[in-house]
Amino acid sequence: MTTETPPDERTGRPAARAEAFSMCFTSTPRGARLARRLASHRLNAWDFPYGSDVNDTATLVVGELTANAVPHGRVSGRDFRLGLTLTAARDLLRVEVTDTHDDRLPPVRPHAPEDPEAETGRGLWLVACTASRTGVEPRADGGPGKTVWAELHL
Repeated sequence: MTTETPPDERTGRPAARAEAFSMCFTSTPRGARLARRLASHRLNAWDFPYGSDVNDTATLVVGELTANAVPHGRVSGRDFRLGLTLTAARDLLRVEVTDTHDDRLPPVRPHAPEDPEAETGRGLWLVACTASRTGVEPRADGGPGKTVWAELHL
């Protein structure tokens, strides 16, 4: 999905286009893998080719956030939503993962796992280390759940 921003109020000229992608996925490991693959594909279509730093970093962030939405944000029979927004200036990418479970909030300041050999517990820490900013907020549409987001300055 591509959206266009309204004309600049100061100049009256058409503003540059912002790009956006949004899709729902099943709250399963398969849904998380598909979200990660489609995010990488969308970034490639936005001229951030496969294997580039931007594509690899954003795909990592999407992968970690969607993987967390499966066990920690899952409500039976409900999906999670992935949203990607690239600013018109192409200097900021916002990744949003919205689930329907609002009583399991991620930590404000994720930290490295105490056991470096642990198989879990480092996803949000990797996102926090990689992204410019991260956060969590209630769902924008007023429904139950939360949106965990990360912004990447490109």
